Amino acid sequence: MTVSILLGCIADDFTGATDLANNLVRNGMRVAQAIGIPQCGLNADLDAVVVALKSRNLEPEDAVAQSLEALEYLLAQGAQQIFFKYCSTFDSTPKGNIGPVTEALMAALGTDFTIATPAFPDNGRSVFKGYLFVGNQLLSESGMRDHPLTPMTDANLVRVMQAQCNHRVGLIEYQDVLAGAEAISLKMTHLKSSNTQIAIVDAVTNDDLYRIAPTLKDLPLITGGSGIAVGLPANFGIDAHPGSSKLPPASGYRAIISGSCSQTTNLQVDHFKNLGGATFAVDPLVLNQKSTEQLLKEILAWAKAHLSLGPVLIYSSASPEKVKTVQSLLGIQEAGSAVENLLGLVAQGLIDLGVGQLLVAGGETSGACVKALGIDQMQIGLQIDPGVPWCYAVARNQPLHLALKSGNFGAPEFFTNAFLKL
Repeated sequence: MTVSILLGCIADDFTGATDLANNLVRNGMRVAQAIGIPQCGLNADLDAVVVALKSRNLEPEDAVAQSLEALEYLLAQGAQQIFFKYCSTFDSTPKGNIGPVTEALMAALGTDFTIATPAFPDNGRSVFKGYLFVGNQLLSESGMRDHPLTPMTDANLVRVMQAQCNHRVGLIEYQDVLAGAEAISLKMTHLKSSNTQIAIVDAVTNDDLYRIAPTLKDLPLITGGSGIAVGLPANFGIDAHPGSSKLPPASGYRAIISGSCSQTTNLQVDHFKNLGGATFAVDPLVLNQKSTEQLLKEILAWAKAHLSLGPVLIYSSASPEKVKTVQSLLGIQEAGSAVENLLGLVAQGLIDLGVGQLLVAGGETSGACVKALGIDQMQIGLQIDPGVPWCYAVARNQPLHLALKSGNFGAPEFFTNAFLKL
């Protein structure tokens, strides 16, 4: 069945897609999240569809091609506005993919202006004078400086975005945002008259996001993190209402798969271990010594012996120093692909062992697990921590409650507390 939607969203990774869908659902929208471009019909009575791609770390031309294909699908569903969602830490390199995808979507939609803001105050992401902060640290001084694929060494978003774009990039500063919607709109008009096509927008609090949102109502394209989504449903006359995040009852064993090497996730792994949780550490170097099949058999045999005792954690998370060592020996892409492939197979095996509640940490890991499980749609449920909801899907013909956590999201006790929310 073809549905007619209000907002069509393209996310560059799977955890970011659930992050965005979570904020839309919390503010009243009926949302479906599709894993890749749907090949079958979506449920009716939807306000928004989020297409989750795994395009963040592709070559720019491939990321652009996938994003344009998603755009074509969303427009065919009647989408009145398009939202390109990327990480609140602006994960990218000088060649993309945020800039190239933004410009390609602008061209396809025939628009000469859009905004870009990754601000997500609920998760400590703020933009001031064009600089992105993670908590009280500049992005370039946070753990993102050591990201294995997209190390962020410059916090000036105008400069970072301009390096990726042919269009001119400008800034809507905080004093304009603080002055309200009329001042923001006037600044947009001024920027457009000076041939600036993309504007980074400062935002420090949720109130700032709500001030910005009305000025975006008539833009064909919005780009940013999920934070700005909190004010978008109101542009379509939709208010938050109770019950929009209700999921079926949870059942089955509980498990965690963690492939993120962020500081945040490493703290969560340590917290779980320190409380005595059952853990299995996956060393990527072992993949050079054992076959994937042999290591998978060992992991699943261990899991089978521990699942009945409580949540189990299978992780390849490591310190930045360990990650660099592995990359130097195996290669950056080769190391990541080998681990992702293994963890995807682990996810399949865990479901076959009776796991019905699965938490996955890391964008690339989440993408690998969701694809391995053959999940094509998810229902968005209750928020665990800002940006991370529980979801519901069918995997390997079994009901599954699933949480996909960005590596940088969640409190230290996240792995322990998440299952208490179901």
